[in-house]
Amino acid sequence: MTESTSLTRDELRRVDTPVGPVVGRVLGDVVRALGIPYARAERFAPPRPEPAFTEPFQATQPAPASPQLSSKVVSAAVEGVSVGRHDEHCQRLSVTLPADLAPDERLPVMVWIHGGSYVTGSGDMEIFDPTRLVTEQRVIVVAVTYRLGMLGYLRIGDTAPANLGLLDQIQALRWVNANIAAFGGDPDQVTLFGQSAGGDAVAHLMISRGTEGLFRRAIIQSAPLGILTGRSRMSQAMAAAVGVPAPDTPAAEIVALEGKAATAAKKFGLASAMPFGVQYGHAPLPPESLRVRAWREAAPGIDVLVGATSQETGLFADFLPPIQRLSALPLVGRALRRFLVWATTYRIYTGPAKRFARDHRRGGGRATRYTVTWQPEGSPFGAAHIVDLPLLLGTRKAWEHTKLVGRTSWTDLDRRGKAVRGLWADFARTGAVSSQNAGAASDSLTVHRS
Repeated sequence: MTESTSLTRDELRRVDTPVGPVVGRVLGDVVRALGIPYARAERFAPPRPEPAFTEPFQATQPAPASPQLSSKVVSAAVEGVSVGRHDEHCQRLSVTLPADLAPDERLPVMVWIHGGSYVTGSGDMEIFDPTRLVTEQRVIVVAVTYRLGMLGYLRIGDTAPANLGLLDQIQALRWVNANIAAFGGDPDQVTLFGQSAGGDAVAHLMISRGTEGLFRRAIIQSAPLGILTGRSRMSQAMAAAVGVPAPDTPAAEIVALEGKAATAAKKFGLASAMPFGVQYGHAPLPPESLRVRAWREAAPGIDVLVGATSQETGLFADFLPPIQRLSALPLVGRALRRFLVWATTYRIYTGPAKRFARDHRRGGGRATRYTVTWQPEGSPFGAAHIVDLPLLLGTRKAWEHTKLVGRTSWTDLDRRGKAVRGLWADFARTGAVSSQNAGAASDSLTVHRS
């Protein structure tokens, strides 16, 4: 399907689900049912399942984003990126499926968990549009929007529990399990995939209480697995810095406190690169001392595809004053920058991904590892963090002419992307990566067999 045909048809389509009728919109070759509530929650409260609809739910508007600040890094790499409107009641998901689905067809389901350091993003951003993945690979994609930052992840005494965003995601998976068959999806063939904080979330959903049987496969993209330990003191310092918000504090003022919390985290080293995140020992996660055991125990029931880009931290390097200064040194500056990007990428992403795959296999599970090597021509970032996203998701309008992809033509980008989308869907269908699909994607990524 071309970009020009994606809007040639515009009609409504009703899906009768166990929680009531949902009305989506036909857009070209896909049906998109957007912004469906899967849970509801008061501020700082665990989510509850959304009651059944008494009237058809008009799923024609994108999910609202959790209240948030903008990301300077992402905005610099992907000009014009927007999350749309904000709302504390953001527990919504969107379903995209082929428009020509036969009544008796049951397709693999891929559930997308967006990234953004647990402080930015939403499931329905244009850079995450799943239309190409759905039409080419004949899968169903569910995009989940959940609470972020102060509203979703920081434990503040008895006021705000930890891991509310993770609990939101679990409610979304329960909704998928109960309702996706009505859309033509197979609830026994569910694959989670997420990038950055979304990849981190996928890894932790593997060991969260209450997720047993809700998914069969997990794709962990560019998760910062190397900065997940020893964070409890940092989280306590962040909570102490912001204090206890009054019940009637506007959401925008609570989000504004995230800068204060992040400042308090800076003295804790690399962990402060993603100060908000999951906290071990609080529902639904085990204590930190038991997390490796929990992943090994989960391994036999979950197939894993895990990896990173070869120059992850190239996206952030120019925003860090120490690297800026070293890069400006005559003669050795460029070499120093390359070394620092390699070293930090290995420490935070690549090395931990290797260990995760190894431990998963030792636990009796199947694990495949990959490295994205594509360096877009003319991009100042290289094979950096988020460079895998335009290969999987998003529209031509969202990605073309951005700094992230440099001078890459849309023809070349879509060619590369088609191969990578085939590899991801191959894994979602089988739990493995065929040599044929790995070969087709080899000019963008490397699949490691051990």
